[in-house]
Amino acid sequence: MNREEIMKVLPHRDPMLLVDEAFVREDGSFEGRYHVKGDEFFLKGHFPGNPIVPGVMLCEMMAQSSAVLFQEDMGENKLFVYVGINNVKFRESVRPDQTVVFTGSVTRVKKPFYFIHGLACVNGKRFMEGDFSFACVDAK
Repeated sequence: MNREEIMKVLPHRDPMLLVDEAFVREDGSFEGRYHVKGDEFFLKGHFPGNPIVPGVMLCEMMAQSSAVLFQEDMGENKLFVYVGINNVKFRESVRPDQTVVFTGSVTRVKKPFYFIHGLACVNGKRFMEGDFSFACVDAK
């Protein structure tokens, strides 16, 4: 899925749409990508002269990338929201002009809750990993 297709699944829009492409792999896992351009709103003050992507933004990118796994459960009246972030480790700093690849898979589903384990890599090197949980809730 490219950005236009992703916007049919996610309610996010600029500047909070933080995934450039995402897809479900043949094995049922997901892969998403985001290229950090350097002009993102969250880099302006984090940190001036030495910008790094805040960890919380990497977690949001992970969530948006994983949304392709749940698109069948999403609808106009549904939202997937974070309910937990556990065991997250940041191993390297993500900087402008880097492309982050997010991968992961579902570890458990107990509707309305969904659990994934995900990794974020740059050039094949692990930068972040952790466990993320979401709930499918009514949009209103």
